Amino acid sequence: MANILIIKHGSLGDIAQASGAIQDISENHPDNQIHLLTTKPYYDLFKKNPNVSNIILDNRLSRFNLIYLYSLMKEIKKYNFLKVFDLQNSTRTSFYKKILFPKVGKEIWSSTETTLPKGTTKQEFDKGSVLERFDYQLKCTGINTSHTTKPDFSWSVTEISKIKNDYELNNYIVLFPFCSPHLTSKKWPYYNELISMINEKLGDKFKVVIAPGPGEIKEAPSINALCVLDKGKALDVSQLAALIKGSSFVVANDTGPAHMTAHLGIKGVALFGAHTTAQKVSIERENFKAIQVNDLSKLSAKKVFEKFNLLLHSNSY
Repeated sequence: MANILIIKHGSLGDIAQASGAIQDISENHPDNQIHLLTTKPYYDLFKKNPNVSNIILDNRLSRFNLIYLYSLMKEIKKYNFLKVFDLQNSTRTSFYKKILFPKVGKEIWSSTETTLPKGTTKQEFDKGSVLERFDYQLKCTGINTSHTTKPDFSWSVTEISKIKNDYELNNYIVLFPFCSPHLTSKKWPYYNELISMINEKLGDKFKVVIAPGPGEIKEAPSINALCVLDKGKALDVSQLAALIKGSSFVVANDTGPAHMTAHLGIKGVALFGAHTTAQKVSIERENFKAIQVNDLSKLSAKKVFEKFNLLLHSNSY
């Protein structure tokens, strides 16, 4: 039995997107052990993935930390990997290739660089949609891709019945109004107006809830919605996935939870400004759509509510 390595460091949205590619790699190697190299935030999460046999932790310390680099490379080399699938495609993972397999091509190390279309630069290739890039990369290395463009993140879901009972969550809508402090261009400013419209138009049919991350809890009181926590702490990724999976609808900025929602098959809408496009990040699915504008500050709550209300009551899109 040979060993196969998949590299996927993060972020949260990227993890959800890569679920289909990981499943395809696993199903194309039924007699091999699938190992996955990832970072600490996703180490425990990936233990739930049925397509992965073993998780290897990469703390991503500085490349100039030679002691750490030597230790990590030694850990990777001991498995004598038959093939590596680099789904991170970063400068760091390219650096790892130069150490581990400096001269091999796509037959051993599958990455954007080793499968790049002739006459295309990596910069040009990266302008395409995420899932289409994964699909091309894997097909170039002999993988039959049944799931790559249709990721299923449901493997991440855990049991949260106690949390739902504590907050009396039956029919509910989840909002994700926050974003990283350095990515304020992704933040739509009118969630409270949207909440008022939902409460006015739909009455008590749905509870409106938020589930802030660890760094967002202090900001949560500024949103007029029920704040869902686990004993005062932010939900972990699996708990958050379960909260989303049980919801009737999700409205989110372009953040990790939006991508989770899309690949959990739940109805929802993501709000995009000029920072990127919904097409490039492959977020639109059968049940999940996007509103794309040049300036999020000019996107009215009324317009978002109209889209929300239409999709909420639609059986298909």
